[in-house]
Amino acid sequence: MRKVIAAFNMTLDGICDHTAGIPDEEIHYHYTNLLNNAGSILYGRITYQLMQFWQTLLKNPSDEKSMNDFAIAIDKIPKIVFSNTLKSTDWDSAQLSDRTLEEEVLELKQQSGKDILVGSRSLIIQLMKLNLIDELQLCIYPVIAGAGLPLFENLKDRTILKLIKTKTFSGGAVTLYYERGAG
Repeated sequence: MRKVIAAFNMTLDGICDHTAGIPDEEIHYHYTNLLNNAGSILYGRITYQLMQFWQTLLKNPSDEKSMNDFAIAIDKIPKIVFSNTLKSTDWDSAQLSDRTLEEEVLELKQQSGKDILVGSRSLIIQLMKLNLIDELQLCIYPVIAGAGLPLFENLKDRTILKLIKTKTFSGGAVTLYYERGAG
């Protein structure tokens, strides 16, 4: 059975703002490796449209190899997009889901293959409520944003997690790996 892994960046105060973090070469390679070892990634419309930025680096590579390698990895991985407004994806490796998030994830989990990544805040919240996240990988940047959208907004139920691993980056970011704990 495939695992559903929510991998997400956040600030020390729990804010999810892609402009608040400070990704560096080491973090780009970390996420490139994560993408290369996963079977698919799930996105909501907003995050999907933000990720389309990486297509520009395929056409016009940057001076940073780590960013170019990430662009290649994000281009290759199959993307399933959940949207009520998009009519098409305009990305060869992306498809719109015609099912509910719960139906799609339950079917994907039953298939053989590599793990399923979740890369959108809204989908993480929905899947947490449905109890369908197997592992959280939270990359916490040493930044206090002070304002913005908190990752776990609108979650009312207590959730106990078990820390299974940590990874510290030279720039001060830390990825905490959690699985659901008992209780």
